[in-house]
Amino acid sequence: MKIIVCVKIIKGEINPFDACALEEALRLSTDVTVVSMCPPSAKDALLALTRLGAKVIMLCDNAFAGSDTLATSYILSSALKKLEYDLILCGRQTIDGDTAQVGPCLSKMLGVNLITNALEIKVDEGVKCKTRMGGESADFPALVTVERINTLRFPSIFSRLGEVKIWDNGVLGCDSGRIGLKGSPTQVLKVFESERGKRKCRFITKDELPSLVEKLLRENAESEKIKESKEKLEKILAVGDEVLEAANALGKNVIKIDKTDVGVIVSRIREEKPDAVLWNADLWGRRNAPIAAAVLETGLCADCINLETDGENLYMYRPASSGNIIAKIKCTTRPQMATVRTIVQSGEVMVGVGKGVSDVEKAADFAKKLGAELCASRAAVDSGMMPYEAQIGLTGRIVCPKVYIALGISGAVQHTCGIENAQTVIAVNCDREARIFDFADYGIVDKVENII
Repeated sequence: MKIIVCVKIIKGEINPFDACALEEALRLSTDVTVVSMCPPSAKDALLALTRLGAKVIMLCDNAFAGSDTLATSYILSSALKKLEYDLILCGRQTIDGDTAQVGPCLSKMLGVNLITNALEIKVDEGVKCKTRMGGESADFPALVTVERINTLRFPSIFSRLGEVKIWDNGVLGCDSGRIGLKGSPTQVLKVFESERGKRKCRFITKDELPSLVEKLLRENAESEKIKESKEKLEKILAVGDEVLEAANALGKNVIKIDKTDVGVIVSRIREEKPDAVLWNADLWGRRNAPIAAAVLETGLCADCINLETDGENLYMYRPASSGNIIAKIKCTTRPQMATVRTIVQSGEVMVGVGKGVSDVEKAADFAKKLGAELCASRAAVDSGMMPYEAQIGLTGRIVCPKVYIALGISGAVQHTCGIENAQTVIAVNCDREARIFDFADYGIVDKVENII
């Protein structure tokens, strides 16, 4: 079986999700080819991968610089069309962009079957996967995007360096109008440090916690509404109920489309010719919106946290670099498309556990006494403490409980952007300087074990 793994090199290291995809490929086959679009500086990192027994092809040309996800997918598809394969593996997303768009886009451009968010992969006559959405199977050829489900092996001490083949656009023959900055329909207008979700923390004692939670639950705080835009786009299509409110705030005429087969949705978009199309940034939207973008050859901004319009352009704001910065983006093609972070309706109380929790069972008992849902930070999920379904944050769920209690969570941006809609945040951490306290209304400086 021939497997191709698409990887990205970030600051001299293979993207963690792509490393998981590569490990799966090496487990499944002895015929593995790594393909990476990158600058010359990434060659050494790719050369190291040859010691694992993989063949490596580096797509490198100044003309590729500045490519967005659509242009990147096109370049990769041009390379893969020159290769033989049964299965293509990609990491779910990169840690710098967090869009999760290239895999679905690439599958559509190549005309192969797609499975996303794989937690477990088995192959026989086709590929069978356990995914975050359940069990899925597909015939070959297929493309699978992989979660962070393993650790990339170390090379054998007896292994030797192989060769990195370099393909430029003279080899690929890409249309110059579809690559680089010129061929990228999404353009970053501004980048600034993220300050979203910051609160003024008041420190309390552990003895005050039970009565505080009872008091907060009696209060009726109103959720923040999406602001009505003074200028509006003429027509917006909303894919699903979740983005309907956002669409109504930005458009004069709003047409709702049910979540259905992406081919049906694309046909409706072509028929209606809207100024913009909004999708929910859930697993379904992050899988299907990139496919639609590939078919329509239009730009797509992923995981938007805010939208604005001047009546002509849609300005989209999204986190990048694991949420550390916010980018303001516009789309130069039509329709303008965005996946929008919407709030999952949560229970009244949620308890989040981080790596600072030594006993998850006790934390679960603590949550049960409060009638709360137990959830987790990405660090806790990555370490195996909790399942992916429990993950809160940029690459998990966005929640809005009345009370969110963070136990042993350091407060990485990736997590705090997932709880910023909570009406009240209570943080427990033994480190008074922990970042989580900057995003909490109340703080308890103590060991988690003393609280639960």
